[in-house]
Amino acid sequence: MRIIPVLFLVILAACTPRGLITIYPEAENIGTPQSIFVATTRARTVDGKFTGRRSPVVSYLHYNISIPPEHKPGQINWPRLPINPQEAFLVTKEERFHSSSQFASALSRSLRTRKHSQREVVIFVHGFNNTFAEGLYRMAQLSHDFELTQPTIHYSWPSAGNPLGYGYDRDSMLYARDGLEELIKTVDRAGAKEILLVGHSMGALLVMETLRQISIENPNTAHRLIDGVALLSPDIDIELFKQQTRRIGRLPDPFVIFTSRKDRALRLSARLTGQKARLGNVDDARRLADLKVTLVDVSEFSTGAAGHFTPAKSPTLIRLFSSLPDIDAAFRRDRSGRSGLLPGTVLVVQKATEIILLPVSTKTP
Repeated sequence: MRIIPVLFLVILAACTPRGLITIYPEAENIGTPQSIFVATTRARTVDGKFTGRRSPVVSYLHYNISIPPEHKPGQINWPRLPINPQEAFLVTKEERFHSSSQFASALSRSLRTRKHSQREVVIFVHGFNNTFAEGLYRMAQLSHDFELTQPTIHYSWPSAGNPLGYGYDRDSMLYARDGLEELIKTVDRAGAKEILLVGHSMGALLVMETLRQISIENPNTAHRLIDGVALLSPDIDIELFKQQTRRIGRLPDPFVIFTSRKDRALRLSARLTGQKARLGNVDDARRLADLKVTLVDVSEFSTGAAGHFTPAKSPTLIRLFSSLPDIDAAFRRDRSGRSGLLPGTVLVVQKATEIILLPVSTKTP
C-alpha cells in the first residue's frame, strides 16, 4: 500500500503541463539577461525543435534568456498567453553552431572577456523526465539564482520527458556518454581554466559513466579534465557508484554529493530495484568511508511532493550558498573551516566527510 502515494505523484506529474521555449526578443531589455551554451544529443524535427529521440551527432547552440523581474529564487516562470516579460522566462536569442569548432570559438571568446580567475565553466546535466526546454530554463534559473559569473553549459541528453519512461531514459542516458565526453574535451580545448561538472538524478549517473569512460581510455586522467563534481540527488546504485570510482581512480576535488532522506523519488527508485536506498538518499556516510567525497545532507530543507531537487529549488539553500565568500573552499579538503562556513554538523568517517545542513534557527551548538 505504501507504493500508492508515490504512484499518485507520478500520475500528477503526467498531468502537469510541460514547459515550452518561447522566443520573445522584446524581453531583452526587461528581464535580467542570462547567457547559456548548450550541447545536445537530442534529434530535431523538421522545424528545428528538439525532441526525446536520439541523435548520433552532438548539436551545439547558444541562448540568451530573460529572467523576469518578478522571479523568485528556485522557481521557473513558464510563459503563458498573453506573454508577460515581467513574469515569464523568455528566450531573446537563439544561435546554432555548425560544428564543435564554432562552438569552442564562441566559448573561448566568452572566456576571454572575463578575468583569468573567472575562466571557469559549469556543465549541467539534467535528470530523468526532462524536456529540452525544462533543462535549458533550469540551467538559466541556477545561473541566475546562484549568481554564477562564469560561462554555463547545459548538456541535454535525449530524455523522453515522460514520467513513465524510466527504462527509455536510462538507455538514452547511456547513449549520451560519448556526447558528454566530446563536450568536456571541446570545453577544455576552448581554454577553460577549470571545469565543474554538475549532474542531477539520472544525469548524475551519466556524469559518473562518462568519467569512467574517459578513465578507461586514459587511466587516472579524469581529475585533470574535471576540476570539481557536484551530484544532486544522484539516482545511482551505491555499489555501482563505488565500482565506478575504482575505475576512475583519483576523483576530481571537490567531489560533492547532495543527499536527502526525504527524497521520495529516490525512495521509489530504490524500491523498484529492491534496495533500501540510492546514493542520493544514503543515510550512513560509512558506506562511502573509503572515498574522498563530501556528502551534504539537505533533508531539513526538502519541501514539495518529491523533494528531489532541493539544492536548486530551496530559496533558503540558494541564499546560503550564494552568500558564502568562497563556496569552493567549503567543500575542499580543508576540513578545519567547514563548520564555520556552513551551518550544521560536520562528521568525518575515514576519507569521507558528511555535512548535515541545518536551518540557522536549529543549528546545534
